[in-house]
Amino acid sequence: MSNRIDEHPIFGEIKHGKEVTIYLGDQPIPAYEEDTIAAALWAQGIRASRYSPKRCEARGLFCAIGYCSDCLMTVDGVPNTRTCITPVRDGMRVEVQQGNGDWSEYSHE
Repeated sequence: MSNRIDEHPIFGEIKHGKEVTIYLGDQPIPAYEEDTIAAALWAQGIRASRYSPKRCEARGLFCAIGYCSDCLMTVDGVPNTRTCITPVRDGMRVEVQQGNGDWSEYSHE
């Protein structure tokens, strides 16, 4: 896998788990089962996870601890998923989110 840290100066060799595949739209993205979605995308050079609602500016990984909302994506049809703390699952589908995401499926009208 590209852009991965395979050896750390303090922790030594990084042992990765089983390789899985997630999908960004129809694009397969290789990942390791212990990855978060954001880490898997970052390793492949994918930086934008959503576009802000007012200015349509690209947003991506920022705090990496689930506090901010910059890494939100639609994951398996669920909008506003914090990808920095959500682990990958083989076959999961992620989409770059536009604004606040599409909540029509969750409307109780």
